[in-house]
Amino acid sequence: MKIIVPMAGRGSRLRPHTLTIPKPLIPIAGKPIVHRLVEDIAGVLNQPIEEVAFVIHESFGKKVEEELIAIAEKLGAKGTIYYQNEALGTGHAIMCAKDSLSGPAVIAYADTLIRADFDLDQNADSVIWVKQVDQPEAFGVVNLNTNGEIIELVEKPKEFISDLAVIGIYYFKDVAVLKNELKSVLDNNIIHGGEYQINDGIKQMMAKGMVFVPGKVDEWMDCGNKDVTVDTNNRMLNFLHNDGIHLVDNDVKQENSTIIPPCYIGEDVVLINATVGPNVSLGKGCHVIDSTLRNSLVQTHAHIKNANLDNAMIGNHVSFDGNFTSISIGDYSVLE
Repeated sequence: MKIIVPMAGRGSRLRPHTLTIPKPLIPIAGKPIVHRLVEDIAGVLNQPIEEVAFVIHESFGKKVEEELIAIAEKLGAKGTIYYQNEALGTGHAIMCAKDSLSGPAVIAYADTLIRADFDLDQNADSVIWVKQVDQPEAFGVVNLNTNGEIIELVEKPKEFISDLAVIGIYYFKDVAVLKNELKSVLDNNIIHGGEYQINDGIKQMMAKGMVFVPGKVDEWMDCGNKDVTVDTNNRMLNFLHNDGIHLVDNDVKQENSTIIPPCYIGEDVVLINATVGPNVSLGKGCHVIDSTLRNSLVQTHAHIKNANLDNAMIGNHVSFDGNFTSISIGDYSVLE
């Protein structure tokens, strides 16, 4: 089994955090999104992973590439890096990894996390994972026949088709078939929304009689913008806490401070006159002084003083003092 992860987009809706770090490397409950995604997929597949191929932008740099290779190697798999330097769509991104497109594979976009427990349908040519949603008109959805097979993909339907939204995770019994169809899409310049789309390759597979079935997940967590990313951090903390996973470093330094679980507290964190939690992630080296934090995601080496924060997302090496009014904040920052 292979896992293909298209992740070349910087994540403009999550600025300013993604100005310095690619969105898939933003930490959720102390671990980067793409780390969690790959590990969770490997866990639910419950079979050996041969290769993990990451499609990134060349500007991400060698340090990021080394981190991604390490994710694959931790699973006992080969790690491969491909580049997509132009934003030409999901179909184009997958074809950037064409040398790895053979045999059974899962394709997963690196801005979503799941909680699931399932078995692959061995009789199907492909599985498209979906989640029931309240506002299907805002998503791409699947249409099923009476046998429960997917017969149509509809993007943001104006009229009700179904409430099963495509979450961006796909299984192909032989991903080389998708590769051939996407090659046709690119060769014939089939473009929607100015981009080459995976859906056009899938529709060609369906037209040739290949069987697609829905896979359902228990939880689908998005990391598209700041608010949903903080919410995803909150939800993941609760899941991990309920699973009995220890999330607080044993050497956290506390002085007159309280931690209200669930929280992730990294190493070398200092808390002085602070109340932290519930639903707070504090990365390595953070100092929180005379402050209250709840429902917030703080990356590494941030120093926070005199603050009362809720639904906050704070980047690396930030210094924030709630008492100051003369401040300099970078592009795209939000203070509410």
